[in-house]
Amino acid sequence: MKSITNRLYTSSLTALQKAQKTIWWLLKIILPISLLVSFMQYWGIISQIAILLKPAFSLIGLPGESAVVFISSMFLPLYAPIAIIATLSLSIREITILAIMCLISHNLFVETAIQKKTGSSFPIIFILRLVCSVTAAFILNQLLPEHLGAAHAAQKALEFSNMGDMLINWIKNAGFLSLKIALIVSGLMVLQNILKEFNALNSISRMFAPVMRILGLSADSSFLWFVAQTLGLTYGSAVMIDEVENKSISPENANFLNYHIAINHSLLEDTLLFVAIGVPIGWITIPRIILAMMVVWTLRFILKFYVKPGNKQPEII
Repeated sequence: MKSITNRLYTSSLTALQKAQKTIWWLLKIILPISLLVSFMQYWGIISQIAILLKPAFSLIGLPGESAVVFISSMFLPLYAPIAIIATLSLSIREITILAIMCLISHNLFVETAIQKKTGSSFPIIFILRLVCSVTAAFILNQLLPEHLGAAHAAQKALEFSNMGDMLINWIKNAGFLSLKIALIVSGLMVLQNILKEFNALNSISRMFAPVMRILGLSADSSFLWFVAQTLGLTYGSAVMIDEVENKSISPENANFLNYHIAINHSLLEDTLLFVAIGVPIGWITIPRIILAMMVVWTLRFILKFYVKPGNKQPEII
């Protein structure tokens, strides 16, 4: 019988070998997109797109210039849109509406590609997140008090005098991001393998099973749901892809989970980023959870009553 030390070593080594493949796959998507967006910002393309969206943003209680925040969030992690928010004179009410839009649709292209790799439809998830971000913003605009907070003090935006400075800044940020992805993905894969080796995942599934039932998800979604809420889709992708490829979760249940976490994920880090700049936590947390539940239960209802007879139905917990 293997010793605990040997089991830990074997599990860790196997995990690191798997992590390399996922890290490389992530970087091949993330780095080109971030470079493209850097050029688009430098050339003013994103600002031009934002101008076109001004009329639509007025319908959800936001000034036209805030559109650049949402557009940036679609291409990049939340650090970029938060940095842009700091340069705009917005009220906490307006930032709260922007925050829920960004929390649902941030890093849209990368994260939707990840969800496609775990079995869901790219166009459906992509459209779902955009529709839900606008829906959530519209609802918040109706519910939020007019005077939620004081105006946000704007800071000077980061500007580059030439393309060389922009590229140097991108290289620095890309290097830091690559290191962060490598460390977090590797660590998470090691943790997952160790939990599997010592049969701890079953305990986690049992612990979160009642919550999963309420959310409309299966018990075998528990660990992946926990990963998505604590580390998000990008950093948690290695575990999600591995679980699906190893058939630790059925394709049907993985799809239900994807619908939920497309709208509601990273309740820890991403939410706290906005809380740190004064956004009330309840207004950007509870609506996402409720909206995700509604989407999953609606999908289950449609599959149960409108799918042709004879097709295999995914079973709830």
